[in-house]
Amino acid sequence: MNRIDERFASLKAKGETALIPFLTIGDPDADTSVSIILRMEAAGADIIELGVPYSDPLADGPVIQRSSERALANKITILDCIGVARKCREAGSELPFILFTYYNPVLQLGLDRFFRLLGENEISGVIIPDLPIEENAPVRELSLRHGIHLIPLVAPTSNERIARIASEAAGFVYCVSSLGVTGTRSEFYGGINDFLAAVKQATDVPVAVGFGISTREQVEKFARLCDGAVVGSAIVRRIEEAMPLLRDSARREEGLEAIGTFVATLKVKA
Repeated sequence: MNRIDERFASLKAKGETALIPFLTIGDPDADTSVSIILRMEAAGADIIELGVPYSDPLADGPVIQRSSERALANKITILDCIGVARKCREAGSELPFILFTYYNPVLQLGLDRFFRLLGENEISGVIIPDLPIEENAPVRELSLRHGIHLIPLVAPTSNERIARIASEAAGFVYCVSSLGVTGTRSEFYGGINDFLAAVKQATDVPVAVGFGISTREQVEKFARLCDGAVVGSAIVRRIEEAMPLLRDSARREEGLEAIGTFVATLKVKA
């Protein structure tokens, strides 16, 4: 069974909601990303999104854009990001990993090679935000062949389109809580409750929500409405704030502890 399915089944049995942190791999460097992932796992993370840095991240707000710029300045590639999953496994991580990448790096790598590498490095799913459902057939076919979940993003739209996207979902449906790009928010899309209810009605796979979730109170709110909460910009900002510590070998542990402590505050247990 895919690790994502196993994790959601385990959490459902305990009555818990999945905490799904996102980080940009290579910010500040690949080895530190491994350390951050292990610290987030210890703090209660259930699934991790491995963000591939990209020069034109259409779905990402300024915090994640800055992290991509820093990682790209370090020459981090999609291959480096995939390799981080392997390093985490070698360090003892049991978490499901999802690669979050735009389509161009996948296309440049080649679809067959891409999915082979995901399998070899024990990555359980992939999110490609700029690949619409109308154009995803080759990617979806390979994802099914390799047992790697192609996780769709769905934003507030018509019930017909929600049903179409959700009908092909694997792993979970990633619901966009706010119109626009990623970033912390105090207000969400006004019809969010009805939107999430429509998605849940259209699929049997878990439903997670992201884009703008940044506090424990927001995680608790969405825990009552769905199966998982994705936290991205708020975590990437904590990494950005801890950068001076992470780059100082004498204070690196202090920086990792700050990130882990924040993630721990987000985990809602039964």
